[in-house]
Amino acid sequence: MPEPSLTPKRRGRLLRIGAALTVLLAVAGYLVVQYLTGGAGAPGCKVVSADGHGASYEFTPEQAVNAATIAAVGTGRGMPERAVTIALATALQESGLRNVGHGDRDSLGLFQQRPSQGWGAPEQIMDPAYAAGVFYQHLAKVPDYAGLPLTVAAQRVQRSGFPEAYAKHEPDAALLSAALTGRAGGALTCQGRPGAARATGPDAVRAALVRDFGRQVLEQTGAQAGGRAAGRPSPSGSAGAAGATGAAGADGSAGADGRTVTLPVRSTAGASGAKGGARGGDARQRGWQLAHWAVANASALHIESVAFAGRQWSAGVFDGGWRPADGKNGDAAGGPGATSVRITAGR
Repeated sequence: MPEPSLTPKRRGRLLRIGAALTVLLAVAGYLVVQYLTGGAGAPGCKVVSADGHGASYEFTPEQAVNAATIAAVGTGRGMPERAVTIALATALQESGLRNVGHGDRDSLGLFQQRPSQGWGAPEQIMDPAYAAGVFYQHLAKVPDYAGLPLTVAAQRVQRSGFPEAYAKHEPDAALLSAALTGRAGGALTCQGRPGAARATGPDAVRAALVRDFGRQVLEQTGAQAGGRAAGRPSPSGSAGAAGATGAAGADGSAGADGRTVTLPVRSTAGASGAKGGARGGDARQRGWQLAHWAVANASALHIESVAFAGRQWSAGVFDGGWRPADGKNGDAAGGPGATSVRITAGR
């Protein structure tokens, strides 16, 4: 006896169930891909106001890396926080903090700088550290730039066809600047999901530190970690050369596990800002700058954890927040790790 055929009502119900399952599977697949790829195109980082006003800004791991580079290059040049805010607002307007290889006419990179206008060769402009450095070089020549409205200071560097465009980015840029110069401790968090890493391990972390801060960031470290001496001067040459020092105890000492780069924090007081004020010299501020830099680079460099001043950030924690350190390796408040930034790289 033949089986009865499905009624139109039952057939419609099955089709709706099948469609719903298809949608659920697609959503689940998307979420898995976003988790595994670091949430490309979706916010994965957040910076909050340190003054309790509740202001915040969410951005992607790609944007976080570029913002951290801009801030590191600025402070490395002795520029004040205001200069970093101007640079970040400019990059937010020009490229959305993305290192794009196209733009109006021959404009390129984070700041949409034009080779034909003397900003550098295309390959130079596409290097975020170079692009930030040449922006600061021009900004330092603007008289009293720190006292000017942000959009005016930015326009005198950029010569944009939309001179008022930079103003709307000032609140977000100020939040980023406070965190990435270290003034606002624990204000920047990222989920730290692994992305397409350029390289991994402590050597990659050291190379990236040198790329953004210069060799002095490692030469100034002189403590010990894991029982091994640190602080030998980095080799002369490129950032890549500095990153090639693989042995524990070389530039930025590696801990006993071979994966932790320890940066004892010292005051950077004494350097004057370029026409904009004095460079911040507080060791705690310097520590938070390095710690926030590491968190911003967590997806790109597969960094697993960062500890400083009795607090610790760990990759994969849902809210990506800073928590009290567990006390290992002296990282608890008051321990020897409280005056060192400890960056543990993934395998």
